[in-house]
Amino acid sequence: MKTLDRFYIGGAWVAPSAAATRMDLIDPASECVQGTLAMGAAEDADRAVAAARAAFPEWAASSRETRIALLERIAGLYQARLEEIAQAVCAEIGAPITLCRALQAPVGLAQLKSTLDALREFDFETVNGNSRILREPVGVAALITPWNWPLNQIIAKVAPALAAGCTIVLKPSEIAPFDAMILAGIVHEAGTPPGVFNMIFGEGGVVGARLSAHSQVDMVSITGSTRAGIDVAINAAPTVKRVAQELGGKSPLLILDDADFTATVTSGVAQCMVNSGQTCVAPTRMLVPRERHDEAAAIAAAVANAIRPGNPAHAETKMGPIANARQYETVQRMIRIGIEEGARLVAGGPGRPDGIDRGFYTKPTVFADVHNDMAIARTEIFGPVLAIIACDSEAHAIEIANDTPYGLAAYVASADVARAQRVASKLRAGSVRINGATMDFNLPFGGYKASGNGRECGAQGISEFLEYKSITSH
Repeated sequence: MKTLDRFYIGGAWVAPSAAATRMDLIDPASECVQGTLAMGAAEDADRAVAAARAAFPEWAASSRETRIALLERIAGLYQARLEEIAQAVCAEIGAPITLCRALQAPVGLAQLKSTLDALREFDFETVNGNSRILREPVGVAALITPWNWPLNQIIAKVAPALAAGCTIVLKPSEIAPFDAMILAGIVHEAGTPPGVFNMIFGEGGVVGARLSAHSQVDMVSITGSTRAGIDVAINAAPTVKRVAQELGGKSPLLILDDADFTATVTSGVAQCMVNSGQTCVAPTRMLVPRERHDEAAAIAAAVANAIRPGNPAHAETKMGPIANARQYETVQRMIRIGIEEGARLVAGGPGRPDGIDRGFYTKPTVFADVHNDMAIARTEIFGPVLAIIACDSEAHAIEIANDTPYGLAAYVASADVARAQRVASKLRAGSVRINGATMDFNLPFGGYKASGNGRECGAQGISEFLEYKSITSH
C-alpha cells in the first residue's frame, strides 16, 4: 500500500490543505486497493499558482544555458530511474511491463531530448531592420495531463514550458500518480529553483477548473478528452488566457489497393491494440478496398484472437487491462452498441477474456461491415476496438477518412510512396504516417477540428509557451 499525501509546491513537499480529500488507488489488474492519494482543493491550486507566480520573474530572465543545464540534469536523473518509472506505470495503469520498459518510460526521455535539441537552436530574438522581435515566456502555465501515456504527456508539456522560461503548475491524472511523484522528485533533485515547478493532484472539476479560471495563470495546456478540453476552454475564457489542447482522435488507416495487404492489416491491428487501445492516435478505423473487405476481416480477426490479455507484470503479456473502472465500462458499452448497430463481430466482444474473472480486462475486438455513420466509427472508444470500413475507391477512402469530428492522426499504406504522399496531403489531420513510419518527436504534434489546437514537440512545442513582442525604433 502506498500513501501519497504530499504535493510539491515552492520547492518542497507540503501537506494538502484541510479541504483536501482522499482517493483509493485501484490496481486495474486485480481491482484491489493499492494505495491512497490526496486530492487537492481550490486552496491547494491557489498555493501552487502563488509559488509559480513568485518564481516567474527570475526564471523568465534566466539564460538559455541555464535552462539547457537544468533539462540535461533532469534527463540524466530520469535515465537512471527508467526501470523504476516503468514499474510505476505498469502498476498504476496496467500497461504490460514489456511495453513500459520499451516505450512508456523511455518516451519521456525522448521528449526531453527533442526539447533540448530544439532549445539549443531556438531563436528567441530576431532583427528586422531597425526593429527587434522578442519571443518571451507567456508566464505561469497550468499543465493538465492524462493517464494513458503519462510520462510522454507530462514531459511533452513540462520540458518546453521550462525551456521557454515559464513557471509551472502540473496537475497529473489521479489515475497515474506513481510516475508523476517520481518525476517531481527528479525535478527537485535536478536543482530546479523553488516555485518554477509545482505539482498537485485533484479532480478536473475542482483543481482543473480552478487552475483554468485562475487570474494568475497565463496559459493552460491540456491533454485529454474533447469534453475535458471544452470545459477548460470555457473556464479559461473570462480571463482570456491562452489554451492549448491535445484532445481525442478517431484515426483512419487507409490501405490502398496496391499496399502489402496482409502485412498492413496485421500491423494495423497491432497498432490499434497496443496499450489496450488507450492511445489517442490509434488507427481505430481501418479503411480497405470493398473487394478485399472480407479478407481484411479474416486477417484482423486472426491477429486479434492471437492476443492473450494477462497480468501486466509478466514479461510474456502483450495486453494488460483497461486502466480504470470508468473506462472499462465505457469500452464495454461501446462494444454492445456496435453489436446493436448491426456491425459484424469477427473477434472479441463483450465481457472479460476467457479464464479471467477479475480486473478491467477487455477482449481485443474487431468489427467488420462497419458504416462510417455508426457510433463505433465516430466515437473515440479508447479501448482495443477496431472498425473495418469498406471503400469503393481512393477518393471514397479520403472522403470517409475526413468524415469525422476529429483530426489528430491518419495513416496511409501504399506501394507507391508518391501516391501515398498525395493522399496524405488531402487528409484533415495534424499528422500522417505512411507505410509504418514511427513518430518523430522533433516534428509538431497536434490535431485539427475537435482534436484540439496548438502543437507539442520540437521547436513548435517551445513556441506554444512564448509571446511575441515587437520593439521598433527610428
